[in-house]
Amino acid sequence: MTKRKNTLDTKSEAGKAFLVGVQIRNIPSRPANAKLSLDASMDELELLCKTAGLEVVGRTTQNLDSPNPNTFIGPGKVEELITWRDATDFDVVVFDDELSPRHQRELEEMLGDKTQVLDRTGLILDIFAQHASTREGALQVELALYEYRLPRLTRQWTHLSRQGGGGAGRSGSGGVGLRGPGETQLEIDRRRIGERISKLKRDLEDVRAQRAQHRKQRKKNEAPVVAIVGYTNAGKSTLLNAIAKADVLAEDKLFATLDPTTRRVRLPRGHNVLFTDTVGFIQKLPTQLVAAFRATLEEIVEADALLHVVDITHPNAVEQFETVMETLKELGAGDRQMVVALNKMDKFGAAEWGTLAQTLPGLMSEGVPVSAMNKTGLTDLLSEVEATLFERLIPIRVRLPYKAGDLMALLRREGAVELEVPEERSVLITGRIPGRLMDIFAGYIAKADEAAKA
Repeated sequence: MTKRKNTLDTKSEAGKAFLVGVQIRNIPSRPANAKLSLDASMDELELLCKTAGLEVVGRTTQNLDSPNPNTFIGPGKVEELITWRDATDFDVVVFDDELSPRHQRELEEMLGDKTQVLDRTGLILDIFAQHASTREGALQVELALYEYRLPRLTRQWTHLSRQGGGGAGRSGSGGVGLRGPGETQLEIDRRRIGERISKLKRDLEDVRAQRAQHRKQRKKNEAPVVAIVGYTNAGKSTLLNAIAKADVLAEDKLFATLDPTTRRVRLPRGHNVLFTDTVGFIQKLPTQLVAAFRATLEEIVEADALLHVVDITHPNAVEQFETVMETLKELGAGDRQMVVALNKMDKFGAAEWGTLAQTLPGLMSEGVPVSAMNKTGLTDLLSEVEATLFERLIPIRVRLPYKAGDLMALLRREGAVELEVPEERSVLITGRIPGRLMDIFAGYIAKADEAAKA
């Protein structure tokens, strides 16, 4: 069977990878969450390759004022790649930035039929495809893959109608009688991928609706939800296992788990809270993944609070923290209440920890030191979560209709009522509530001028 170009099957066919990084001076399109230096980003790319099952045999970088319109890198660097290919016999080149379809096509033609060209987006998509274990995860990854592949289709692709398992060939249209007058195989492939994308989006909308129903039920039961977020491999799954006595897969790999896992945890003062482990973030997170994983990422946006896990031992801990914060802003979750867990504290002695407090004062002052592996510092962490959810109250002034007796009862039970002013059809209540309840009362906030008149 001949190798199909522009696919992402690195696990079974590609063994040796060569990495290429480019520093573009003053590029306006640089992602907001690209915080790492070029060297650090290349180190991360190497870890991604290892996670995908690739052996990295070399790397090279280049500084450019702007990308080459044909090959992204300069002609001399392409010649250097050819020399490296002959010396190391690599079969895949992985770029640290996202390439256009033209860049990939031109590079593969210059490097030869036996060399595949991938970018960071394609590599991450491949890792996600390997690790998706639930139907929801598989749907999300397949959608992202097809949206990535569609503009990259060439006549060098094997016909999709001959593919087995889980591709556009299973879109429900069958393989016979599809070729219209004068329609090429490439056009058929594009049409089938388009049909499959539409089907996947409909399926994911069903998933989204189910998740919304589950969230509505949780809010009805007044069970607060804390979404565990953080940079990939920061220790989120290990922390969930530690605080909930769970058995979530936790490996020393990037993106070891993709599918959200929720566990109920009893906090020190007796409150029950649902903790949800979510997919790890990474710099230059592909836009296709953000769109495809919307149903999962909504768990973050809709959470009552966030538990941000930081690998404090990582040399780029601050940059990783900032990357996560930028991504949360992009998702619309930048204003969520947050508790920061400084994970892997067991790796430091007292003197080293004191040095960190001086070199990383901002991060160290707002975080709670923990070791998910050794299960130390967890009581302090859960107490901080409990205080954030239940004890730190936010001022509020709401106008509640008399028929909203359930909301009045909730405010009195969970918050603190300072003043009630009866009106003809409603009650104007001034008081304080936990931040986790703000979304519930958002539609009843009384305007300042109305409150003054009252």
